[in-house]
Amino acid sequence: MKKVLGLLAVGALCGVTALTVTGCNGDGGNKFGFIFLHDEKSTYDKNFIDAAKEACKKKGVQAVLKVNVPEGEECFSAAKELAGKGCKGVFADSFGHEDFLIRAAEQYTDVQFAHATGTQAHTKKLANFHNAFASIYEGRYVAGVAAGMKLNEMIANNKISASEAKIGYVGAFPYAEVVSGYTSFYLGAKSVCESATMTVRYTNSWYLETAENSTCRTLIEQDSCVLISQHADSQGAPSVCESKEVPNVFYNGENKSLTKSYLTSSRINWVPFFEYFISCTLAKETMPYDWTGSLQNGAVEVYDASPLAAAGTQAKMDEVKAALKAGTLNVFDTAKFTVGGKKITEYKADVDTDADYTPDTDVIENGIFMESKHRSAPYFDLRIDGITEIIEKKD
Repeated sequence: MKKVLGLLAVGALCGVTALTVTGCNGDGGNKFGFIFLHDEKSTYDKNFIDAAKEACKKKGVQAVLKVNVPEGEECFSAAKELAGKGCKGVFADSFGHEDFLIRAAEQYTDVQFAHATGTQAHTKKLANFHNAFASIYEGRYVAGVAAGMKLNEMIANNKISASEAKIGYVGAFPYAEVVSGYTSFYLGAKSVCESATMTVRYTNSWYLETAENSTCRTLIEQDSCVLISQHADSQGAPSVCESKEVPNVFYNGENKSLTKSYLTSSRINWVPFFEYFISCTLAKETMPYDWTGSLQNGAVEVYDASPLAAAGTQAKMDEVKAALKAGTLNVFDTAKFTVGGKKITEYKADVDTDADYTPDTDVIENGIFMESKHRSAPYFDLRIDGITEIIEKKD
């Protein structure tokens, strides 16, 4: 199969119904395999796909990409195929891939495996299996500051009253990853707009454009939200915001073309991790069970404020980013929020995940909820005051 600069566009030449292999000439060179839940239509997966291509190009290795791999036996089969065809490292990008990737790691002990958003590496303690994530809550906090500045502008211009400064949030699932993200976003907004509140509704899917679209409409039309953000993987919510000219804070990319709604966005830049994974694997260097990216190493990114943002937003975002990098500002400072009207002084989180989500680790130190310290994947699951979480019952 023809190779073009060691990298081919996803699905260009190796189309295999649900599993698409890229750059799969099968001989020579150092190869690394990547497993993605969806394809480039998903903003979440596109962020990984673009990073995999860039990192492999920089490191001079061949990328073998599989897209549209479900969270089931298909993942195990894909991982075995990649390892069996000579990939020195294999990465998967979705939470539900983890168990199947672990099975492959146990079978192919000479191949390094890495997984995003997973929780088990530090308890499994396999020398060739690793979890990776980033302190994206810092990026969401900064993006939240932009949202708060916009709310303040709307109040000052008499478009809304202070009591109407209500944020809507389209969440995928009520998991810690989503809770950590929307809480940090809200805390950022509230740091500059004291009257801000938030309503969160869930789609119960990571990637379902119709559900994200309708959930966003409900937040605006039924819940009276005047600004929207999201933790879901399509353009469903932003497209509604654009049509209704409701300010939107995006995730996993820029939306500059949406000139009537887009304010800013945050994302995890996976290039630093992929480069690290490739380098350590080729050099046969020991990697930690958990790798956590940050603002400092470029893994957490916040895009510049758009022209629609309130005056002074970019300067304020830069100020907040600098404070986070310096450690003079902590996102989950317990002095800045309450739960049920009370300050939180101690809390055990489910870090060593089990089926019952049993709390096992003290995570508050010196008044700070230490997200990312005990594993890379989020475990902040407190429901703080000021945020209304709406979970619709299933039939």
